Amino acid sequence: MRLSLSLVTFLSTSLLNESIAFAPTSTKSAIARNIYSSFSSSKVFMATDPSEIYSGSSLLDSCSQACTNSLGTDIKLKPTTGGGASGGGGASVSAAIDEATGKKYFIKSASVNGGGASMLRAEYLGVKEMSDTQTIKVPTPIAFGEHHGPGRDIAFCVFEYLEFCGGGSGYELGKQLATMHKQGISSQGFGFHVDNTIGATPQPNLPWMDNWADFWDEHRLGHMLKLTYNAGLDKETVDKLRVKTRKLLSHNPQPSLIHGDLWGGNKGYAKVDGEVVPVIFDPATYYGDREADVAMTYLFGGFGSDFYEGYEEVWPLPEGHEKRKTVYNLYHILNHDVLFGGGYIRQAQGMISQILKM
Repeated sequence: MRLSLSLVTFLSTSLLNESIAFAPTSTKSAIARNIYSSFSSSKVFMATDPSEIYSGSSLLDSCSQACTNSLGTDIKLKPTTGGGASGGGGASVSAAIDEATGKKYFIKSASVNGGGASMLRAEYLGVKEMSDTQTIKVPTPIAFGEHHGPGRDIAFCVFEYLEFCGGGSGYELGKQLATMHKQGISSQGFGFHVDNTIGATPQPNLPWMDNWADFWDEHRLGHMLKLTYNAGLDKETVDKLRVKTRKLLSHNPQPSLIHGDLWGGNKGYAKVDGEVVPVIFDPATYYGDREADVAMTYLFGGFGSDFYEGYEEVWPLPEGHEKRKTVYNLYHILNHDVLFGGGYIRQAQGMISQILKM
């Protein structure tokens, strides 16, 4: 994930009909195939040769015009020698270079027919929301648009191209993340301007809610339980879990701007203006409890003690965050069951048992 050509994860706002989640268990595999067929159809450019990627298409012309409109200066993009590739969630990722300045840009594209327009628009808005805080480095979003060509309508996002490197400071990453959480407060409550995805799983953010426990119960835990068929639990246990979770989340947090999918693969360090700076990318952005971001950093590792020291210096976590960490990470483990299956459901059931004993 630290390669320059895989900076931002493909997002989607295409939500499942709730009734699907309660279909008989015997149909789960078939439903899963239907769910992800739309994402598969979004794989537009699978070739790695730039001449194949852009052959017969004026997509780069559309990207160039969108960048020109956004930046207020003439941009004429051409393919780089690096080629394109299939990115996360089924999007195509590629790099292009401005003929006049030699500046590189990072492009993500997907079929409009596969929901690509709403997916990439959500990604653009999420990255822009973080960028606008000017607190932590993200790949600057340049433009979002659509290219309408013969036989293929393509949605695209253009981002700043970053060269990743080593040697960054986890301490600074922690400080800057805490600063984003502290300064990025929503007056609308909990949620986001659009629905998006967590990985390739639909993630609802609307309607906005004033109560955090309500938001988490409906838009996060309740939603993911439906997708996992209540994690194989009986209704009584699920009801107890939701009641217990509401109680644990009654601490009245502020609606902070959070990354939403902050595991070790979605952070790195890049050289910007001669300085190595922390970068976060591939978000599932929304306004929620900042503890949800910090909790996920523990889930798969990749964050050293210096990161937490930096975070605590700017905005110490409140009492009770250790218990809530399990609540927040349950959401991601349930999501991994949706995406990958395997032993994640057993891990989720173990976490649920822990929560019920709190």
